[in-house]
Amino acid sequence: MRIITFNANGIRSAAEKGFFRWLEHQDADVVCVQETRARNDQLHDGHFRPPGYHCFYHEAERPGYAGTALYCRREPEAIHQGLGWEPVDSEARWIQADFPGLSVVSLYMPSGSSGPERQARKFDMMERLMPHLQALRDSGREYVIAADWNICHKEIDLKNWRGNRKNSGFLPEERAWLDQLFGPVGYVDAFRAVNPNPDQYTWWSNRGRARENNVGWRLDYLVVTPGLAGRIRAESVYREERFSDHAPLRMDFDWPL
Repeated sequence: MRIITFNANGIRSAAEKGFFRWLEHQDADVVCVQETRARNDQLHDGHFRPPGYHCFYHEAERPGYAGTALYCRREPEAIHQGLGWEPVDSEARWIQADFPGLSVVSLYMPSGSSGPERQARKFDMMERLMPHLQALRDSGREYVIAADWNICHKEIDLKNWRGNRKNSGFLPEERAWLDQLFGPVGYVDAFRAVNPNPDQYTWWSNRGRARENNVGWRLDYLVVTPGLAGRIRAESVYREERFSDHAPLRMDFDWPL
């Protein structure tokens, strides 16, 4: 099973930059997209629904904002959009595909970098999301939650960690939240289960030469339930082309889908 997660920073922009041409050759079973920033009626062109995939877009009420999507090679048993509370649902931050014994989620966590109000909304979502993630963990199903989490967990996960300790994305409260997710709640950071190396990033600022110099942040994670932890086989961050300010993360699992 191959799963790709990608924050497109606008799916139409990513398409113009070659994302779907690249995707044709990736042999992915599920593609999880965040920040589509498009209405469904703007996505009629065929490349927004890649051949061989069942495609599901969850659009935000606000035009040109947020949004998530799933492309599934196998038709899911069910699709769930939203969690039943705001602003998650109106901002289209959660879409889930159910397969036999396994669910795959595309999640877009909010950023708090634009100011205190946005950070407060991020903290609110984190607080409300954790019990839901605990319930999923306790359900007996396996889950892959592919997301732009907008949080770096450890110092190894961003280049300039010393200068970012008071900035959104690396605040102590955010890191403690991931400590809980990967600790008592029992999820696994799939990438770190197979790659312990430094300088592994998925997002770079557009300022300066951050991407060329690999001065980045690892914001995009596949988070999995423990039953999948021993089935992780490979990871790859694709940096050769720039489809977005994020790079696609590809992961392989020994799990038939």
